[in-house]
Amino acid sequence: MSREGCAVSGGEVAGLLVAVFWAILVSFLALALVRLAQVLRAASALVEQITEQAVPLLADASETVRSAHTQLARVDAIAADVQEVTANASALSTTVSSAFGGPLVKVAAFGYGVRRALGRPRTPGVPDMTPASPVIPARTVPAARRGGLGTRRRKG
Repeated sequence: MSREGCAVSGGEVAGLLVAVFWAILVSFLALALVRLAQVLRAASALVEQITEQAVPLLADASETVRSAHTQLARVDAIAADVQEVTANASALSTTVSSAFGGPLVKVAAFGYGVRRALGRPRTPGVPDMTPASPVIPARTVPAARRGGLGTRRRKG
Protein backbone atom coordinates (compact mmCIF):
# COMPACT_ATOMS: atom_id res chain seq x y z
CA MET A 1 0.00 0.00 0.00
CA SER A 2 1.24 3.25 -0.85
CA ARG A 3 1.14 6.30 1.26
CA GLU A 4 -0.85 8.07 -1.27
CA GLY A 5 -3.91 5.89 -0.68
CA CYS A 6 -3.92 6.60 3.05
CA ALA A 7 -3.27 10.22 2.87
CA VAL A 8 -6.06 12.45 4.15
CA SER A 9 -6.50 15.77 2.59
CA GLY A 10 -7.17 19.01 4.50
CA GLY A 11 -10.81 19.07 3.41
CA GLU A 12 -11.34 15.59 4.77
CA VAL A 13 -9.79 16.56 8.11
CA ALA A 14 -12.04 19.60 8.27
CA GLY A 15 -15.07 17.45 7.44
CA LEU A 16 -14.06 14.97 10.14
CA LEU A 17 -13.71 17.77 12.70
CA VAL A 18 -17.10 19.18 11.75
CA ALA A 19 -18.66 15.71 12.08
CA VAL A 20 -17.14 15.25 15.58
CA PHE A 21 -18.28 18.75 16.57
CA TRP A 22 -21.82 17.99 15.36
CA ALA A 23 -21.80 14.67 17.27
CA ILE A 24 -20.80 16.46 20.51
CA LEU A 25 -23.37 19.18 19.89
CA VAL A 26 -26.12 16.64 19.25
CA SER A 27 -25.11 14.75 22.43
CA PHE A 28 -25.39 17.97 24.50
CA LEU A 29 -28.72 18.81 22.88
CA ALA A 30 -30.00 15.27 23.54
CA LEU A 31 -28.91 15.54 27.18
CA ALA A 32 -30.62 18.93 27.49
CA LEU A 33 -33.81 17.53 25.94
CA VAL A 34 -33.77 14.58 28.36
CA ARG A 35 -33.44 17.00 31.30
CA LEU A 36 -36.19 19.17 29.90
CA ALA A 37 -38.45 16.14 29.55
CA GLN A 38 -37.80 15.24 33.22
CA VAL A 39 -38.60 18.80 34.31
CA LEU A 40 -41.80 18.79 32.28
CA ARG A 41 -42.86 15.43 33.81
CA ALA A 42 -42.19 16.76 37.31
CA ALA A 43 -44.11 19.97 36.54
CA SER A 44 -47.02 17.94 35.17
CA ALA A 45 -47.09 15.80 38.32
CA LEU A 46 -46.96 18.94 40.49
CA VAL A 47 -49.81 20.57 38.56
CA GLU A 48 -51.85 17.37 38.90
CA GLN A 49 -51.28 17.28 42.68
CA ILE A 50 -52.14 20.95 43.03
CA THR A 51 -55.30 20.42 41.01
CA GLU A 52 -56.31 17.47 43.20
CA GLN A 53 -55.85 19.58 46.35
CA ALA A 54 -57.17 22.87 44.97
CA VAL A 55 -60.57 21.63 43.82
CA PRO A 56 -61.73 20.60 47.36
CA LEU A 57 -60.21 23.78 48.80
CA LEU A 58 -62.13 25.89 46.31
CA ALA A 59 -65.33 24.03 47.18
CA ASP A 60 -64.72 24.67 50.89
CA ALA A 61 -63.94 28.33 50.23
CA SER A 62 -67.14 28.67 48.23
CA GLU A 63 -69.16 27.14 51.07
CA THR A 64 -67.46 29.47 53.56
CA VAL A 65 -68.31 32.50 51.43
CA ARG A 66 -71.95 31.39 51.24
CA SER A 67 -72.06 30.96 55.03
CA ALA A 68 -70.45 34.37 55.55
CA HIS A 69 -73.01 35.92 53.20
CA THR A 70 -75.83 34.37 55.24
CA GLN A 71 -74.32 35.62 58.49
CA LEU A 72 -73.86 39.12 57.04
CA ALA A 73 -77.52 39.16 56.03
CA ARG A 74 -78.43 38.31 59.62
CA VAL A 75 -76.12 41.00 60.97
CA ASP A 76 -77.69 43.53 58.59
CA ALA A 77 -81.13 42.65 59.93
CA ILE A 78 -79.91 42.98 63.53
CA ALA A 79 -78.22 46.32 62.76
CA ALA A 80 -81.43 47.62 61.18
CA ASP A 81 -83.40 46.57 64.27
CA VAL A 82 -80.86 48.23 66.57
CA GLN A 83 -81.03 51.41 64.50
CA GLU A 84 -84.82 51.40 64.78
CA VAL A 85 -84.67 50.85 68.55
CA THR A 86 -82.13 53.67 68.87
CA ALA A 87 -84.36 56.02 66.89
CA ASN A 88 -87.36 55.06 69.05
CA ALA A 89 -85.37 55.59 72.26
CA SER A 90 -84.21 58.98 71.02
CA ALA A 91 -87.77 59.98 70.17
CA LEU A 92 -88.98 58.75 73.56
CA SER A 93 -86.21 60.66 75.32
CA THR A 94 -87.12 63.84 73.45
CA THR A 95 -90.81 63.36 74.27
CA VAL A 96 -90.15 62.74 77.97
CA SER A 97 -87.76 65.66 78.12
CA SER A 98 -90.25 68.04 76.52
CA ALA A 99 -93.21 66.73 78.54
CA PHE A 100 -91.63 66.55 81.97
CA GLY A 101 -88.44 68.58 81.68
CA GLY A 102 -90.03 72.02 81.70
CA PRO A 103 -92.41 71.33 84.61
CA LEU A 104 -89.68 69.61 86.64
CA VAL A 105 -87.39 72.60 86.20
CA LYS A 106 -90.21 74.88 87.29
CA VAL A 107 -90.95 72.73 90.37
CA ALA A 108 -87.25 72.65 91.29
CA ALA A 109 -86.99 76.41 90.88
CA PHE A 110 -90.12 76.89 92.97
CA GLY A 111 -88.75 74.62 95.70
CA TYR A 112 -85.47 76.48 95.70
CA GLY A 113 -87.28 79.78 95.92
CA VAL A 114 -89.43 78.55 98.82
CA ARG A 115 -86.35 77.31 100.71
CA ARG A 116 -84.61 80.61 100.19
CA ALA A 117 -87.70 82.54 101.24
CA LEU A 118 -88.14 80.53 104.44
CA GLY A 119 -84.45 80.67 105.30
CA ARG A 120 -82.73 83.44 107.27
CA PRO A 121 -82.15 86.70 105.48
CA ARG A 122 -78.69 86.94 104.04
CA THR A 123 -76.28 89.79 104.42
CA PRO A 124 -75.25 90.99 100.97
CA GLY A 125 -71.71 89.90 100.02
CA VAL A 126 -71.36 87.39 102.90
CA PRO A 127 -71.89 83.70 102.11
CA ASP A 128 -74.38 81.86 104.30
CA MET A 129 -72.29 79.16 106.05
CA THR A 130 -74.65 78.29 108.92
CA PRO A 131 -77.10 75.48 108.34
CA ALA A 132 -80.78 76.09 108.74
CA SER A 133 -82.06 75.01 112.17
CA PRO A 134 -84.36 72.00 112.09
CA VAL A 135 -88.01 72.88 112.60
CA ILE A 136 -90.12 70.42 114.56
CA PRO A 137 -93.66 71.52 115.32
CA ALA A 138 -94.47 72.08 119.01
CA ARG A 139 -91.01 71.11 120.11
CA THR A 140 -87.65 72.86 120.47
CA VAL A 141 -84.45 70.96 119.71
CA PRO A 142 -81.48 71.96 121.88
CA ALA A 143 -78.53 73.42 119.98
CA ALA A 144 -76.20 70.57 120.99
CA ARG A 145 -78.44 67.98 119.30
CA ARG A 146 -78.86 69.85 116.03
CA GLY A 147 -75.40 68.99 114.58
CA GLY A 148 -73.80 70.84 111.70
CA LEU A 149 -71.36 73.73 111.62
CA GLY A 150 -73.04 76.07 114.11
CA THR A 151 -73.01 73.71 117.11
CA ARG A 152 -69.82 74.95 118.75
CA ARG A 153 -70.33 76.58 122.09
CA ARG A 154 -68.84 79.93 122.61
CA LYS A 155 -66.72 80.64 125.58
CA GLY A 156 -67.20 83.76 127.39
